Amino acid sequence: MNQSHDSYKDLTSTIHLSQLRPVPTSHHLESILEKLSAEEREIIAELSPEKAILIGVAGPAKGFRFLLDSNEATIGREIGTNISLDDVTVSRKHARILSENGVHEIEDLKSLNGTYVNAVSISTQILSQGDEIQIGKFRFNFFTGKVNS
Repeated sequence: MNQSHDSYKDLTSTIHLSQLRPVPTSHHLESILEKLSAEEREIIAELSPEKAILIGVAGPAKGFRFLLDSNEATIGREIGTNISLDDVTVSRKHARILSENGVHEIEDLKSLNGTYVNAVSISTQILSQGDEIQIGKFRFNFFTGKVNS
């Protein structure tokens, strides 16, 4: 091919090292809880095992809380979802959390940007106390009324 230097487009991508962070693990639960407000810790302590809560820790929903008190909670950009996240990094129907007998499982709904639990891309994943869920540029910590093993 004969292209001039000015019209050549570089198709490589750049990794921003400032965005790298450690992957949360279950033994860091105490440090995750310490970062929460006293009110948030009290809310978690009062949750029954069947209920859970997502607490926004980064992104546009930082500080927001979403109670998960039904068998299914949908997450996406679409207005009809239970947790509506208005950003182009979120698919219209991005993910859902299914709850049964105190077990909470997140499922990616074939979203464009994927769903991550503790910085790992998942299709489905059983959630544990303190897990970090990332959907687009939104990050949440998951808590339930009991500590999962």
